[in-house]
Amino acid sequence: MAQLRIALAQIDTCVGDLEANTRAIVEWARRAADAGADLVVFPEMTVTGYPIEDLALRASFRRGAEAALLRTAAELAEAGLGDLAVIVGTVGETIAREHAGAPARPTNQAVLLRRGAVEARYDKHHLPNYGVFDEFRIFTPGDTACVLDLRGQRVGVVICEDIWQDGGPVSQLASDGIDLLVVLNGSPFEEGKGHLRTELAARRAREVRAPLAYVNMVGGQDDLVFDGGSFVVAGDGTVVARAPQFAEHLLVWDVSADDGSVGDGPAGDVPARPAEIAPALDVDEEIYRAIVTGLAGYARKNGFTSVVLGLSGGIDSALVAAISADALGGENVVGVSLPSRYSSDHSKDDAADLAQRIGADYRIQPIGPMVDVFEGELGLEGVAAENLQARVRGVILMGLSNAEGHLVLATGNKSELAVGYSTIYGDAVGGYAPLKDVDKSRVWALSRWRNGAAVEAGLVPPIPESSITKPPSAELRPGQVDQDSLPPYDLLDEVLDAYVENAEGRDELLARGFDPLVVDKVLSLVDRAEWKRRQYPLGPKVTALAFGRDRRLPITSRWREP
Repeated sequence: MAQLRIALAQIDTCVGDLEANTRAIVEWARRAADAGADLVVFPEMTVTGYPIEDLALRASFRRGAEAALLRTAAELAEAGLGDLAVIVGTVGETIAREHAGAPARPTNQAVLLRRGAVEARYDKHHLPNYGVFDEFRIFTPGDTACVLDLRGQRVGVVICEDIWQDGGPVSQLASDGIDLLVVLNGSPFEEGKGHLRTELAARRAREVRAPLAYVNMVGGQDDLVFDGGSFVVAGDGTVVARAPQFAEHLLVWDVSADDGSVGDGPAGDVPARPAEIAPALDVDEEIYRAIVTGLAGYARKNGFTSVVLGLSGGIDSALVAAISADALGGENVVGVSLPSRYSSDHSKDDAADLAQRIGADYRIQPIGPMVDVFEGELGLEGVAAENLQARVRGVILMGLSNAEGHLVLATGNKSELAVGYSTIYGDAVGGYAPLKDVDKSRVWALSRWRNGAAVEAGLVPPIPESSITKPPSAELRPGQVDQDSLPPYDLLDEVLDAYVENAEGRDELLARGFDPLVVDKVLSLVDRAEWKRRQYPLGPKVTALAFGRDRRLPITSRWREP
């Protein structure tokens, strides 16, 4: 039995950009052929990008995707790649599964392209309908398994959720017997998910008694980040190859005729490739790089080459500025100091220091004269006057965006957003919020990690130490600090994690030992701020439960925890 060399092409696609996506398929197929591959597998929905949401329901979009698919098959053959087996993902035409009780809808499809034509199609069986996924509403499930004969080996094909659910095509393939199982994935990043993927894949590999090749897409798409991290597990569940995270990559691996270990080359004429196992990232680096990837993808795919944000000298804006410099280059970051009568000298100094460290375009625009005019006309006091300062700052940033074409970044974090400490139409303005799913405790951890990484590389740390160590403050009134009106952030984040991410109620929180006064205050703040969160800019999901798609609560609700 001849051996099979496979290549997993974890690439960055853009929803709806059929031309660029299919051009990338041909380009990466060429790289796979140059590496001696017999089979190259691309991620889920490669042709269309993922997730396509309600675009799936447009007949014009489906026609465009099918035309692009057939054009790609022809272009592969014209490029001399006709003998290479190429598996891609796309949207399938609308079909009815009336016998299964499913309505007529399109499918999430994997397609084998070879010799200038479509040789096989497979429709995803299990359609996720939880968290960020809404596939059951837009797709209809497949009902048949797919086994390809490639170089004398039986290769089973499934798509993402098919391996997360027991039964279905994996069980059928286990009964039929295969030599390799390939899985096309559009699996979004979240903290700790990598271990779940490999453990699940190992279980499925043992179930089908064959190696499993898992290819995942990479890049940012709206509020989702895809981390790549494609891998291969042998039939016994051992990880034998792994691609790096957060980068386009071609992972090449030789399937042994016996058990899926690295062999001595397919067809006996190509030297064996040593197994590639990219090192795992620690949690802070993983999350930091996820946020950078999300921002870079959102900006590029929406036509932005620069960002603008307010630099207060505080930790949140400092971290967002550092992330922006890593995503787009410091020269493409416009940092604006917007001092009021309450802004401290050290905050203004820290903002200037940060801008110099990352090479940002630094500007100073005092807001005092503008605030004075509003206050003189409206006579605002107290919280209304504090919010006015934030809203004037938001107007300035949006004005710069309109005039110069920058993407405005909101700098608030998940803890503040949870309890409503974000001025609507003020510091909440913007098109993207990099820290939307990062609590305050993690903001400090990421800042320390980023500075430490710079020191290890022999570079200047981007974030001034004083921005990390000083007490956080909005500086909207004399001597103000966040802890005047909030519990300490380490305690606040514990309560928020239990209430928001784990959906625990008041009784469960009290049973954990939290102070009833703290619990009641935090729960009240969270429940009252739902309307603000609904209007906040989108930002990259990095935890198991992010505000937005993951957590959908009514704004108008009289339910309160008893």
